[in-house]
Amino acid sequence: MKNYILAFIYLFIGVSPICQAQDTMISEEVKDNIKSRVENGINTGIVVGVISSNGITYYSYGVKSLETNDVVDENSVFEIGSISKTFTGILLADMVIKGDLNLDDPLQHLLPNGVTAPNRNGESIKLFHLSNHTSSLPRLPENMSPANPTNPYADYSEKQLYDFLNGYELIRDIASQYEYSNYAVGLLGHVLASKRDLTYEELMVKVIAKPLAMENTRIVFTTQMKKNLAMGHSNGLQVENWDLPTLAGAGAIRSTAVDMLKYLAVNMGLEKSSLYPAMQLSHQNSRSEDSSPIVGLGWHTIEIDGTEIIMHNGGTGGYRAFAGFIKSGNMGVVVLSNSDAEIDDLGIHLLQPTATLSKPKPSIATKLNSLLENESIETATATYWDLKKNQAEEFDFGENLLNNLGYSYLQDKDIQKAIAVFELNVQAYPNSSNVYDSYGEALMMNNENEKAITNYKKSVELNPGNSNGIEMLKKLGVATESLTKEVTVENAVLESYVGNYELAQGFLLTIAKYDNQLKAQATGQGENLIFPKSQNVFYLKVVEAQLTFNKNEAGEVESVTLVQGGQEITGKKLVD
Repeated sequence: MKNYILAFIYLFIGVSPICQAQDTMISEEVKDNIKSRVENGINTGIVVGVISSNGITYYSYGVKSLETNDVVDENSVFEIGSISKTFTGILLADMVIKGDLNLDDPLQHLLPNGVTAPNRNGESIKLFHLSNHTSSLPRLPENMSPANPTNPYADYSEKQLYDFLNGYELIRDIASQYEYSNYAVGLLGHVLASKRDLTYEELMVKVIAKPLAMENTRIVFTTQMKKNLAMGHSNGLQVENWDLPTLAGAGAIRSTAVDMLKYLAVNMGLEKSSLYPAMQLSHQNSRSEDSSPIVGLGWHTIEIDGTEIIMHNGGTGGYRAFAGFIKSGNMGVVVLSNSDAEIDDLGIHLLQPTATLSKPKPSIATKLNSLLENESIETATATYWDLKKNQAEEFDFGENLLNNLGYSYLQDKDIQKAIAVFELNVQAYPNSSNVYDSYGEALMMNNENEKAITNYKKSVELNPGNSNGIEMLKKLGVATESLTKEVTVENAVLESYVGNYELAQGFLLTIAKYDNQLKAQATGQGENLIFPKSQNVFYLKVVEAQLTFNKNEAGEVESVTLVQGGQEITGKKLVD
């Protein structure tokens, strides 16, 4: 672990206001792009805030709710999701600056009696490993089984948090790989708060929100925050807010553009605060110098055309958020949206104008929902196929869009519309395990068990790693042993698949072999086991994805085809 040396410490407490700047830092191109996203139903509302040494400017477009049409502004409240992880990193850094903890203290030191953190090869998980996603703990705990999938973290308890830790066996060496983990950062936030005998919210407010005068940055809504809440949306439908009582440090915070620019102002050094040394520490790379991605304590550093940007994004069921600033400290941006369509490119483009500004297509699910609400299932289905045939380039036809729409109908107990949407998705993506699983779920809820069994079987056939499908079949009284028969692939064949495959420029999929097991790792992501479905087709258990290794006429492996989310990407095998 590298040593962190701070040149000086600010003793000034609190933040003074920055003057409002002229609306010149947000270009007309960006404004027009935002308007297009909202008017095409991609985003419900978007608020952008920009800060520099010259001042602050905001731009807002859209509404808090399609039901009320109240407009969003810089005081509207949004869920900021995983940007909360930067708060958790600063809380850790603050305890380090104050001498209460060290970054390389073992996690075990902060655990209650009877809870044991997993070790591997004599190494223990340190606190900084939890914050920079190298703890080797998984993205989500395996004992997470939400009663309400539309608010998936709400009932995850402290007992479950520690039970999972007690029973988990690390699958790779600690610090050997970057693997983004909500569980790890949620655990970190929980143990830091417990050390102070506070809840995570109480600790965050005491250390960060109150000193920085961030009055509308909380986890539990205040009366004023509730009044200013921009309701979350997915595919044009209003969705529930997310609650993360136990894993709060991973993504539970709600805030406004005004408050988030106060937060960035201190992170950038534009405003003085006693928290600045902790913030500086949280920005510094906490991994080895040659590691990628570059991660501090929560914050990630990326480079776009020579400009280093310190940033984090966030997403919950109905929100997306971005916060970032140029490393030199001369410009910062926050983008908040009350819909689940991506907005990172807006923030990055504002910080580095050479970065691509996307022009996203309207979601076919939004169009379909309008037809289902105002016309008939038959009209909606016919229109879908007509648009896919004749206007495919004008809409986003992504597999997950219909899947999410189907689940929104399930949530509203509109089972017939849900079944119609899932059936349509199965027809559109007949090679996707996930769409059959979703269709099976809706049929099962409608007591159409024979049809449900057929679809669950198809789902497991396409992806033998679909544990949910297997469990549902068992509940329906179906034997599953023949569906999950293990496939054996000879070592020589496995060896032939090892190598690097270029899926896109600068984006590689690396296949490695350990004993008789293959692992896949995409650029900037963690390593994951892949399992044989046949001699040349493999699947992942952590995500819905499949890899097919392709041979040329000479019998040599020349490429791999990745199938995920209804898309197929083929990458050529690179010659060493």
